[in-house]
Amino acid sequence: MNPLTSIKGTLISGLILAVIAIYALGGGSSVNPWEAWVWFHVLAGITWIGLLYYFNFVQVPGVGAALADADNGGPGPAAINKYVAPRALLWFRHAAWITWLTGAMALEAMHTAPGSGVAAAFTFAEGYRVIGLGAWLGTIMLFNVWVLIWPNQQKILGLKDASAEEIAKAKVVALMASRTNTMLSIPMILGMTAQAHGLPF
Repeated sequence: MNPLTSIKGTLISGLILAVIAIYALGGGSSVNPWEAWVWFHVLAGITWIGLLYYFNFVQVPGVGAALADADNGGPGPAAINKYVAPRALLWFRHAAWITWLTGAMALEAMHTAPGSGVAAAFTFAEGYRVIGLGAWLGTIMLFNVWVLIWPNQQKILGLKDASAEEIAKAKVVALMASRTNTMLSIPMILGMTAQAHGLPF
């Protein structure tokens, strides 16, 4: 049986390969919670930000092109809006909160002083200013996903009853929140990576 024929088999195989790599590269018997949480945080974050970039760089322009093509007898955006967008939004919104939660757990695991790593990051405590920037931006982005993007996408996709005027407004709000998240993702990722590696200059 080829595990690559299903997404579940692919993910399980990737996890098995990672565990093999951990032991082959000298992993000990004790758990390193900081790395474990960072690893899960990055996996969830790749899913979240990857879908964010997909929506902004591929789907939104694709739907626009499909709408323009519909006037010339093309299929229009129905297939994207009916089959692709709801599934992508499911992974997107759940990856968002999982990314935030695993990031919070990583902050707690890396914090060795008394108190909370999350509090240290959100108050920009010494040694936590860079990651604090990432934490604040990620929190704003999470808010945008659940409070602005998802409720408005439900109206756009017909998952929630809305008038034509409400749908038109929802399109603007969802697009602006999504573009805001795309913009914020760039300094957010800098905050995440610079914590361990230092700022570029």
